[in-house]
Amino acid sequence: MDYSYEQNLITRGFHFICGIDEAGRGPLAGPLVAGAVILDPTKNDFFDLINDSKLLKGAKRLKAYEQIVHGARCWAVGVASSYEIDKHGLSFANKIAMKRAWKHLPIKPNYILSDYMAKLYFETSFELIIDGDAKIISVAAASIIAKVFRDRMMEAFHRRYPDYGFDQHKGYGTKLHLARIARFGPCDIHRRSFAPLKPKLPWKDEGESMRRH
Repeated sequence: MDYSYEQNLITRGFHFICGIDEAGRGPLAGPLVAGAVILDPTKNDFFDLINDSKLLKGAKRLKAYEQIVHGARCWAVGVASSYEIDKHGLSFANKIAMKRAWKHLPIKPNYILSDYMAKLYFETSFELIIDGDAKIISVAAASIIAKVFRDRMMEAFHRRYPDYGFDQHKGYGTKLHLARIARFGPCDIHRRSFAPLKPKLPWKDEGESMRRH
């Protein structure tokens, strides 16, 4: 994976190219997090560390994350809470998170690359690329930002709700997680609209945490 796709866009006059991707569509608990990244082509010595976040494990993902954070032109995240997922549905919550990430970039992009198939109608030029996180380095970088940021949120939620093991499974429907739900019932960050958490129960919104750089 290299910067060639973006380089072609630069020759067409687009100099602030943003990749956007999300993490956390499938879990039973916690937020959906979108990452937005504008890479700097003059600081490309770490580009070979970047890949689809799903293909990077442990230390390699964290190393890539740190390099992106310190080497990108800018990056931001947007968060859609479990409450918003239950209220609006997963697809709309995905749009909410991506829009928040885009709007919180300190540099406004003039071209956006994403693999999310529902049109978001950004207020700039954009392109939807199937499996973009596995093909386009800017989208892959965004996937890493989203994944690591969400994992850290789930580790923080573990300290608030230690009975569920969020630090281990990050909210996904593992045997451990399902056993803890069966034992303790859902907590405030569980997605009541997801099986096996129906029927819905009262919930609280864990907030719309955002961060920008």
